[in-house]
Amino acid sequence: MRPSVLALVLACAVAALTVAVLAVPSAPVEIAVGAWLLLAAAGLSDWILSPGARHFTMDVSAPAEIFLGEEAIVAFHLKRRDGRQPVPPAFGRMRWPDGVNGSGTFRLMPSGGDRASVDLAARAMRRGKWQLTSVWTLRKSRFGLIDLIGRHPIEHEISVVPNIRSITSGEIDMQLAATEFGAKAASVHGEGSEFHQLREFVAGMDTRTIDYKRSARHGALVARQMQAERNHSIVLALDNGHLMREPINGLTKIDHMINASLALAWAGIQSGDRVGLFAFDARPRLFVPPMDGRRAFTQLRSHTAGLEYRLVETNHTLALSHLHQRLSRRSLIVVFSDFVDTTTAELLIENMQVLNRHHVVVFVSLRDPLLEAYHRKPVNSLNNVSEVVAAADLERERRRVLDKLSRLGVFVIETAPGALRPELISTYLSIRSRELI
Repeated sequence: MRPSVLALVLACAVAALTVAVLAVPSAPVEIAVGAWLLLAAAGLSDWILSPGARHFTMDVSAPAEIFLGEEAIVAFHLKRRDGRQPVPPAFGRMRWPDGVNGSGTFRLMPSGGDRASVDLAARAMRRGKWQLTSVWTLRKSRFGLIDLIGRHPIEHEISVVPNIRSITSGEIDMQLAATEFGAKAASVHGEGSEFHQLREFVAGMDTRTIDYKRSARHGALVARQMQAERNHSIVLALDNGHLMREPINGLTKIDHMINASLALAWAGIQSGDRVGLFAFDARPRLFVPPMDGRRAFTQLRSHTAGLEYRLVETNHTLALSHLHQRLSRRSLIVVFSDFVDTTTAELLIENMQVLNRHHVVVFVSLRDPLLEAYHRKPVNSLNNVSEVVAAADLERERRRVLDKLSRLGVFVIETAPGALRPELISTYLSIRSRELI
């Protein structure tokens, strides 16, 4: 509670009156005393007649989950407990949790007669469960002499989860359908190792596909149509070290990687393959064996949502050696990681080479927009020259490491965050159709 602007103005006016009374010897002092008593009585009456914070409640209407990087509407409603009187306008202030970002100050306006409401846009910034604890409000008293400040507990939890909008929108299903039934159908249904169906042999088909026993039984030439083998094992290896906390386009690298990995997991499960998860930083943190079915995707989504943001350096040797020991059959291993120094890069190359002897390995890294910005930076001083040269050296060293991985037979994906998901799924479909696993 504090005096309002109106009360301060009236107090200044009474003070001026008091000075005037004291300046005129013949003026009665009782006038100034009466003015102060009248102002005090008005303030006391205003405080008694105005309802306090305990007469109000604050309700919150918000989605239980928000996709990472997206916005959702969070509505606040200030109501009277008795519900009999209208709620006046009020100013609100709140402190958002670290994982959700929104306007810290707002105004609640009367709506429907029994409440004052406001709709705020909240943007999900970090994965996790975040608690909205309380809202502070400032209301005018009945006569406007007092600003009434109250704290209203709300205790509402918002879960920020990995972004699977491309899955819920059907975008990935359309990409898979285009591969199965579109222009790429020949590579999927014609050159695989798993029997698909019998069909009538027509001119132009490979004579090696003729099934002579069934042709004799049917009295006509029939051919075997093959398809890509299903039930492959896919392991998503997520580096959760400190390098993956670097923000790009509003999200950390690890969050971009998680979103893309879940899209790949959905594509793999929809294609009949089994998908597992491996998370590591300074040591292995989590291993989920490859599973199939949509229940597997639910578990993968839950595990990735619970990954913590860590500040430790990644140990590729320990992590990838542990992963190699856990896998008993040939698998597609997708490593989401990054590097900045040559020592880390050399260790990464050695361990990727070991994995690639027994498995199909895809290395996924995000292109650094800062290095690209230096290529377009105007060179107009010696400092700019040194920065551009250093950036070019880093880019050259990075390209050398990625080229070496490619020569070892590792599939390398380095792209911007927006193009990561479609390129990753396209690479997976290409590997699968070529029967490399």
